[in-house]
Amino acid sequence: MTSLADQLLVLCLLLNFAVLGTSRLAVSVRAVALQGVVLGVLPTLVHPFSWHLVLIVVSIVVAKGAVIPMLIMRAIRKADIEREFQPFIGYIPSLLLGALFTALAFIFAARLPLAPEHEGLLFVPASIATLMCGFLVLMGRRKAISQVIGYLLMENGIFIFGLLLADAMPLMVEAGALLDLLVGIFVMGIVINHISREFSSLDTSRLSALREE
Repeated sequence: MTSLADQLLVLCLLLNFAVLGTSRLAVSVRAVALQGVVLGVLPTLVHPFSWHLVLIVVSIVVAKGAVIPMLIMRAIRKADIEREFQPFIGYIPSLLLGALFTALAFIFAARLPLAPEHEGLLFVPASIATLMCGFLVLMGRRKAISQVIGYLLMENGIFIFGLLLADAMPLMVEAGALLDLLVGIFVMGIVINHISREFSSLDTSRLSALREE
């Protein structure tokens, strides 16, 4: 089980680089959706089986792997955009920074005083690396939709770390966090809609054109 969990976490790290290295928004959304499905499976490797666990896992997989990506893809089609052009941070620098953040995450995690059962696992470094890659996407992209994808990556990083707190934090807490995520996505959808309507663009750098009257 531990070996399988580490393999899934390695897949999550590779999906981080898929998001960092592509300009196609649809590819980024699919990568985040696949990452959401992988993370939805992880609790079954950490918690003992129960029908309550099955319900939560199904909810996470449906929300992260289907509902949220579908909403983002709908926003992409409505805005009629396919690529992220001229990001604040280029794709090659983003990949290099992502690799640097991932390496630093492993170094930092190795120095943390972890519980004996958590030592040698990839949960902590994968969590930190995913969180930092999400922050990099959030800060380095111009399109509001790309920034929503960065927000999703950050939430996935928090989710991975939350799995280490299985004994101290019930799964219902994560379900509550997932509800907050859904609310956040709907709020971002409203923001995207207003930006597109007022500026005929989803480039958030154009918000600097706003002036107080």
